[in-house]
Amino acid sequence: MDLSIIIPLLNEEESLQELQQWIVNVMQKQGYSYEIVFIDDGSTDNSWSLIEKLKTQNPNIKGIKFSKNYGKSQALNAGFKRVNGEVIITMDADLQDIPDEIPSMYELIIDNDFDLVSGWKKERFDSKIRKNIPSKLFNWAAKKTSGIQLNDFNCGLKAYRKKVIKTIDVRGEMHRYIPVLAKNAGFVNIGEKVVKHQARKYGHTKFGMERFINGFLDLITIWFVSKFAKKPMHLFGLIGTFMFLFGFLAALGMGLIKIINLYHFERPAPLITDTPLFYISLTTMILGTQMFLAGFIGELIQGFKKGNGYTISKEI
Repeated sequence: MDLSIIIPLLNEEESLQELQQWIVNVMQKQGYSYEIVFIDDGSTDNSWSLIEKLKTQNPNIKGIKFSKNYGKSQALNAGFKRVNGEVIITMDADLQDIPDEIPSMYELIIDNDFDLVSGWKKERFDSKIRKNIPSKLFNWAAKKTSGIQLNDFNCGLKAYRKKVIKTIDVRGEMHRYIPVLAKNAGFVNIGEKVVKHQARKYGHTKFGMERFINGFLDLITIWFVSKFAKKPMHLFGLIGTFMFLFGFLAALGMGLIKIINLYHFERPAPLITDTPLFYISLTTMILGTQMFLAGFIGELIQGFKKGNGYTISKEI
């Protein structure tokens, strides 16, 4: 199969029919073998009923319905596990991502040997204050932190080689950082393509300003995970060891000074517990031990994961 198109959605019944027909027209024009996978992330409108109807009209359609709203990352995770195409396209269901971009992104993967191609909405039709400016700040921080030279990490329109999506594991709210997850997994041939963006035709956006705050927090998480997920002891153990040694050497120094004063100069020394350094050294030894244990526990639990983080109620 040439293409798998994954479309996560939440309450997008107005756009699904038009989007599906647009994709089918592009597929037929190019002669691709394809499948379209709709993931209903807990919609409360008639989105799932419409997906079932579309399935009766087009056998290339598949559907996954979550029991409630789990988020875009979980929706993509479920889709990634079920697709069969050599190239996988992800796009949003609100018609702001244009299916006409699919053939050129497919060719970049097949002909130019990219592992991943991310769309870049260079000209956007969103609110400048609520979305454009925060998005630019977010992308700048992501670029500097990850070292990946992309201008639009959060663009929903992306193309992947099959082995990429079968290797990475998208959880939490890490869909923004799939290029970073791919890079950490060894897929470094990552490209970018300017794509057309159009204003939302139906409904309203499901994301508010909080997604950018969460995005920056996730950026810190992905930086930490990329460096220390496999060896948490390298961070916690190192910090813990330095803190413990500082506290231990400080306490040892205070003890030696007291002994020298007593036996060499034959004069009483002030009580160790009367000095602030004693409490500082005691605190750092305790914290150092805790940090070391945190690294040790992290080593023990690293790699043990249970469940997918979502529940599927229906599947077609």
